[in-house]
Amino acid sequence: MNNELKKNLRNVVPYVPGEQPKVENIIKLNTNENPYPPTPLVKKVLDGYNVDSLRLYPDPASSDLVNALAKRYNVKPSQVFTGIGSDDVLALCFMAYFNSGKPVIFPEITYSFYKVWAELFNTPYETFSLNEDLTVNVSDFIDRENGGLLIANPNAPTGIALSKADIRKICEANQDVVVIVDEAYVDFAEDSMVDLVDEYENLVVVQTFSKSRSMAGMRIGYAIGNEELIKVLNDVRYSFNSYPLTRLSVCTGVAAIEDEDTFRENIEKIKKTREWTKGELTRLGFTFPDSETNFIFATHKSVKAVDIFNKLKEKHIFVRYFNSPKIDNYLRITIGTDDEMKTFIEEVEKIVV
Repeated sequence: MNNELKKNLRNVVPYVPGEQPKVENIIKLNTNENPYPPTPLVKKVLDGYNVDSLRLYPDPASSDLVNALAKRYNVKPSQVFTGIGSDDVLALCFMAYFNSGKPVIFPEITYSFYKVWAELFNTPYETFSLNEDLTVNVSDFIDRENGGLLIANPNAPTGIALSKADIRKICEANQDVVVIVDEAYVDFAEDSMVDLVDEYENLVVVQTFSKSRSMAGMRIGYAIGNEELIKVLNDVRYSFNSYPLTRLSVCTGVAAIEDEDTFRENIEKIKKTREWTKGELTRLGFTFPDSETNFIFATHKSVKAVDIFNKLKEKHIFVRYFNSPKIDNYLRITIGTDDEMKTFIEEVEKIVV
């Protein structure tokens, strides 16, 4: 390709998702998927779905899903926005909210897609270092001029959450900009910030069906916030993609919300397995932050993370390794079923003991 043509092409370093292996009989612990199937209500919807309806466009507003989410979280439908996974929602937030020319602020170690979106949309940004124990220093969100804030809570890949009191401080100190709290893993933690959106007009909370609701394949994300902020987000979305969620996504999403019992049951199973896995990893010489997610971010006292990663991969056990400064000796380990985690621990023990 000639150089003049290349000058007109966008040059960005893309986000790299976790590996999706194409082999069978694997233990897949590298992309934070839920190891359990969605609610049986989702299967019932799919089994009885009118395929002929797929020739029609979906409802642009995804009204059924918006209404179900509004009821579930006790907010107005006008406070709910839906998108194609939380990644789509967050990308649209960049376009809708971060236009002051001032830098958007987020931690240096967090969801790596934030930097990609900032560069894609030519949004200036600044990052700050985490504390030695991988926690966030709240003052770093407070003591600097900015054009908006991004907070993954619990943070990824560390698994550590800020308290509601911390988020209050951040919102109060940044009332002239939008504060986005990315709660992809919040259902495995203690507290969501959704109940603060009526208190702070600058707060937008983003969640997803991909983790706790076992629907990563349906790509359903949503945001909840002040009505005016949600209207702006919808205006941007309709200027970008007028039919975002498919008919199948909407109807299965509604079904997932209607079955709170299965939702809670799966979360509790994962949390119980997570705590067992923490104990076993500690026994084997690993240390890690106290995770409030469906994964553990662990480092071993003597064996390099990359060596553990490669040896597990030979056994068709996939975990996530980040070849990045400051975290290149950690592994992010998704919590699978009890049987998967027992096999994982057995194989890890062969490597590190």
